[in-house]
Amino acid sequence: MQPNYSSNRILLPVRSWFIFATLLLALLLNMIPVGRVPGIPDWVAVVLAFWCIHQTLRVGMGAAFLLGLVMDVADGSVLGQHALAYVVLAFIAGGLSRRILWFPLMQQALHVLPMLLGTQLIMLVVRMSVGGEFPGVLWFLSSFVAAAIWHPLTYLLLLPQFRPVERDDNRPI
Repeated sequence: MQPNYSSNRILLPVRSWFIFATLLLALLLNMIPVGRVPGIPDWVAVVLAFWCIHQTLRVGMGAAFLLGLVMDVADGSVLGQHALAYVVLAFIAGGLSRRILWFPLMQQALHVLPMLLGTQLIMLVVRMSVGGEFPGVLWFLSSFVAAAIWHPLTYLLLLPQFRPVERDDNRPI
C-alpha cells in the first residue's frame, strides 16, 4: 500500500528516536506561553495524530495517555483532560489509519479535522463539567489551522525517511 503522495520515492523505516524527538518538540511548542491567542494548533495532538496514522504499531494510546498527562500538568488543567482527549484521538487515528493513507494529503487533512475538533470538544466538555468557562467559538479555530498545515507538516515529518534519489541506468526498477 503506497500512500498517495506526489512523490514516488520509497520511504525508509522511521527511527524511534525521531518519533520521540518530534513528540518532545510538540510538547515544548505547546508549552510556549502565548496567552489566549486563537488559532494556535495543539501541536501534540497534530503530531500524535500524524504518528498514530503513519506508525500505528509504534505510537498508540499508551503514548497518547502519557503525553496527555504531561500536558495536563504543564497546562495546569484538570488532570486527565488532555489524557482522555489524546487517547480518543489515538484510538480513532489508529483505527482509520489504513483508510486515511489512501487519500491525497488535502483529503487526509479533511479526515484529520473532525478528529482534532473531537479532541477539542472532549477537552471542552471536561473543562466545563468542573466549572470552567466557555473559551469562545474562536477556540475551535486551532483545529482548522492544524488541518491547514497538515500538508506541509506531513512532508516535514516524512523528510528524514525519504531515500536519496539514486539513478542507475542498468537497473530496471
